[in-house]
Amino acid sequence: MSTPAWDALPPWMQPPRPSGWEADDLDQVPDLPRHTELIDGALIFMMSPQRSWHSRVVENLAVTLRQLAPEGFDVDREMTIKLDKINRPEPDVLAVRVPFEPDRTRYLPEEVSLVVEVVSAESAGRDRVLKPFKYAQAGIPFYWRVEDEKGLPVVHTYELDETTRAYVATGIHRDQLTVSVPYDIGMDLTSLVPRTR
Repeated sequence: MSTPAWDALPPWMQPPRPSGWEADDLDQVPDLPRHTELIDGALIFMMSPQRSWHSRVVENLAVTLRQLAPEGFDVDREMTIKLDKINRPEPDVLAVRVPFEPDRTRYLPEEVSLVVEVVSAESAGRDRVLKPFKYAQAGIPFYWRVEDEKGLPVVHTYELDETTRAYVATGIHRDQLTVSVPYDIGMDLTSLVPRTR
């Protein structure tokens, strides 16, 4: 008699209840891999190696947004947002309206003003369709999607339509990004990645 596939999983991969995983469970599982997200009750792992381009854009974007942030805003990277009981995605960069807390493990939607996803091959479908839908439904006011266009970052900006709870496109930014929301931001997008030879 063969062993069921379920029994072959490591213990930490087995849901703690018959109804599956919940958002608060991510704080309770000691062996959970870094960058684990919960989408519709399913654990999502980053399985492919991270590209240097993606890492550099995320790092430099977070630093630049933090330097430009006025009083009352803070910027974090790769922190989950507890959208509801079964959704806890991890955007690449977030601008938030709460003070820094060293032991924080997640944010709530009402604390977040902007989420940024830097698209990778592994996450493209989630970054372009699923996550913006969920962020909008949760009421997060601004969403940016960063795409790799011939090695340079291109930022697609969106603003929440409160009536429909859907994002409306507000611009596609190449080379320079200048916006007034969620706060005044002006940056040279070409500076987010090193020049290649």
